[in-house]
Amino acid sequence: MPSMTTSKVSRWDQHGREHIVHVRKSGMQRALSCDTCDWRKTVQFLPWLKAEEHLAQAHQATVDPTAS
Repeated sequence: MPSMTTSKVSRWDQHGREHIVHVRKSGMQRALSCDTCDWRKTVQFLPWLKAEEHLAQAHQATVDPTAS
């Protein structure tokens, strides 16, 4: 059984609300899941980019908390 690792992509919208997409890796596949709207997607390449795209398009969340 392949090991499972997780990470997350978080962004804030213009109202100061945080939105998070979790990235779970199992083998070659990455499973994305959004805490805000229960959106789910399985991708093989560029999971963090797909997570950022979802947050921007679905929630207008574009403010990166790690940027200064």
